[in-house]
Amino acid sequence: MKKALITGITGQDGSYLAEFLLEKGYRVAGIVRRSSTERFERIDHIKNKIELKQADLLDQLSIIDAIKEFEPDEIYNLAAQSFVPTSWTQPILTGEFTALGVTRMLEAIRHINKRIKFYQASSSEMFGKVQQVPQTEKTPFYPRSPYGVAKVYGHWITVNYRESYNIFACSGILFNHESPRRGREFVTRKVTEGAAKIKLGLAKELRLGNLEAKRDWGYAKDYIRAMWLMLQQKEPSDYVIATGKEHSVQELVEISFGRLELKWKDYVVIDPALLRPAEVDHLVGDPSRAKKELGWEPQVSFQELIEMMVEADLDKLKKNSKS
Repeated sequence: MKKALITGITGQDGSYLAEFLLEKGYRVAGIVRRSSTERFERIDHIKNKIELKQADLLDQLSIIDAIKEFEPDEIYNLAAQSFVPTSWTQPILTGEFTALGVTRMLEAIRHINKRIKFYQASSSEMFGKVQQVPQTEKTPFYPRSPYGVAKVYGHWITVNYRESYNIFACSGILFNHESPRRGREFVTRKVTEGAAKIKLGLAKELRLGNLEAKRDWGYAKDYIRAMWLMLQQKEPSDYVIATGKEHSVQELVEISFGRLELKWKDYVVIDPALLRPAEVDHLVGDPSRAKKELGWEPQVSFQELIEMMVEADLDKLKKNSKS
């Protein structure tokens, strides 16, 4: 039985990855931080099937202890301070988690067992002020936020350890990927839940920033499969994981409100306070290498994804109002 250790297991990607690996017959453990309030709702349904190890990306010794105790074959590093706006208000903490946290994981592998395969969650935010469209594995990085800068460090330190210490370490440069488990602070979930609240009379308006911003949005469960495929290859490499199609925030709004038979212009308010200090306008990935070498391509369309999220939020809000 293969063993996988996941950092960030309580997040959107971590919870889907844990489910996926359990279905593949893995023994799965997740690293969780000690906190006064435990939030495990995304993994509640599988808590009896996985193991949880207390450790922290800021604490090298705790990472070493967790890896020594569990002895994983694969490590998926999904933990980070991953909300871009927060990286502007907490840039140093973002660097500690999202950049140096990767180094701590790789150092632990180097000292404990260099045969452990390592997956690093890189991000399309590394491309930032894009140098070419669409973005490929060879597109130069130009990050436009402290989060993007930290992710670039995490990406290159992974390459460095692969080349310096012959560790099977690879990065998935994942473009935006969403699901009903997406955090409420992210724009997709903010819109789908906001539209559902308006439909149920729980809200009167939805405040948003830049409706013109475009992203390459996919379904998180599709992207989880790509992470696993990368660690099953003969040689480690880095891959862009994307749909290759871009959509604006306005399209997201139109689909969400349209699904609920609402006219979005009656409810959406543009709030200048929600605009980023430096916007990323044109992120769209070219996943052709992943398709050719991994045999991977997305299964769920943008419209299917957003409608799925709207319906999930509507159901959840209805249940909460009854309880």
